[in-house]
Amino acid sequence: MTLIKSISGIRGTIGGHVTDGLNPVSTAQFTAAYASFIRQQTKKARPLIIVGRDARISGIMVNRIATGTLLGMGCDVIDIGLATTPTTEMAVTGKQADGGIILTASHNPKQWNALKLLNSRGEFLSDAEGKEILRIAESEGFDFSDVDSIGGILSEESYLDEHIQAVLALPSVDVEAIRQADFHVAFDSVNSVGGIALPALFEALGVKHVTALNTEPTGHFAHNPEPLPEHLTEICAAIGSSKVDVGFVVDPDVDRLAIIDERGAFFGEEYTLVAVSDYLLQLNGGGNTVSNLSSTRALRDVTERHGGSYTAAAVGEVNVVTKMKETGALIGGEGNGGVIYPELHYGRDALVGIALFLTLLAKSGKKVSELRATYPNYAMSKQRVDLPSDVDAGALLERLAKEYSDKGDINLIDGVKIDLPTEWVHVRRSNTEPIIRIYTEAPTAEEAQRLADEFKAVLLSYLN
Repeated sequence: MTLIKSISGIRGTIGGHVTDGLNPVSTAQFTAAYASFIRQQTKKARPLIIVGRDARISGIMVNRIATGTLLGMGCDVIDIGLATTPTTEMAVTGKQADGGIILTASHNPKQWNALKLLNSRGEFLSDAEGKEILRIAESEGFDFSDVDSIGGILSEESYLDEHIQAVLALPSVDVEAIRQADFHVAFDSVNSVGGIALPALFEALGVKHVTALNTEPTGHFAHNPEPLPEHLTEICAAIGSSKVDVGFVVDPDVDRLAIIDERGAFFGEEYTLVAVSDYLLQLNGGGNTVSNLSSTRALRDVTERHGGSYTAAAVGEVNVVTKMKETGALIGGEGNGGVIYPELHYGRDALVGIALFLTLLAKSGKKVSELRATYPNYAMSKQRVDLPSDVDAGALLERLAKEYSDKGDINLIDGVKIDLPTEWVHVRRSNTEPIIRIYTEAPTAEEAQRLADEFKAVLLSYLN
C-alpha cells in the first residue's frame, strides 16, 4: 500500500495496515495537522474550512473522517458534497473561508484517494507550507478542542451554480454565440462528478444536443480515469458514428479537459490549453503564458506569434500558478488538459476550458479538426516506469543527467529535461504515483515514440 506526500497533497491507496496508505488513521492525522496549520496562520479559534469530494467509492468514508477531525480541531465546516476540484477552490473564496480540503485523487484509479489542501485564496499550498504540515503531522504537534470549543457543520450545500454563473459572466465567454451555433456535444465524465457538473454547464450555455457517457457518479470508473487516447475508445467510437461537433472528456475531479474532434479523433490533450490560449491572446491583443516543462512547444509558438512571452514552470499546479503571478500571465496551465484562467481563479478548471473552447469554436466557424490544423503541429509520447518500493528515484535521475549532460540543453528544475533542436525529452518523478514519467515531443509521432522508447529502455536498464 502506498502513501505519497507532495505538492499535490497527501495521496494514497485505500486499505492495508495502519502504517500504510490513506487509511482512517492517516486521514485524521494529516487533517488535524492541516487544521493546526490553518489555526496558526489565521490566529482564529474557529477557522472556516470548505470540504468537497469527487465520487470515489472511498469518498464518503474519507469525508466523514476529515470533517469529523476538522470539528474536533475546532474548525467550522461547509460541506459542499460532490464537487469538482475547481468548484471547491472557488467556494473557498466565495464563502470567505480560511481554507479548503478537496477529497480526490484526480486521475488516479479507484483504489486511490487524497487530501488536496487549499489556502484562503482557494489555491494549493506551497511546497514550504506542505512541508510544515508534514512536520506537524509527524510530530503529532496538534491539540484537539475541548467539548465546548468543537466546530460545527455550518451547512451542506452545492456551490456548482455559483461556479457556473461565474464562468458565464466572463467577458471572454460568449453564451449567445454558443447558443446560436446549436452545437451537438458529447462528453464522458468517467462516473464521477463531471456527470453532475457538465450537464448543468451545457444547459446554462444553451447547448441543447448532448450525448452523455458514464455520467452516474458511482466512483466505479468505466475505464482508466486518466484522459489519454488509449482510454477513450468509447467516446471516439460514439462520435465517429454520429453527428457530433465536439467531444469533451474530464477526469474524476474535472480539472483536466481532453477534446475529441467531429471525426472521433483525439484533438490532443496538450492542445486544449493551446487552443484556449490562442483565442484569449487574439482577443486581448497578446499577453504572456505559462505551462510546465512537460507541455508542448506549441504554446510557446502561439504565444510568440501574438507578441507575448512564454515561460515554463516545474510540473505541479502550484508551481505553474507561482510562475503565472510572477509573469502576469493572461492564461496558463499544464499540458495534461489543465486550463488556468486567472480572471476566474488560479486553478485548473475544465468548466471554464469548455466554455472558452465552445466560444472559440462558435466564433471561428471552423470544425474542430480544421481548428486543430491551424496550430503548430507537434507529437508527444507519454510513458511511465513503475518503481519498486526500494528504489531511489532521485539517484536514477542524477545518473541520467550525468550520462546525458552533453546531449543537449539540460534543465534540472524538475527531474531531467533535455532540449534538442527539433525534439525534447522530460524524465521526472511523479508527484502522485510511485513512478517515473517520460514525456517526449518531436515533429512526428514516430519520432516521439522512438525517443520515449529509448529513454524508457535506459531507465529500465538502471533497475536491472
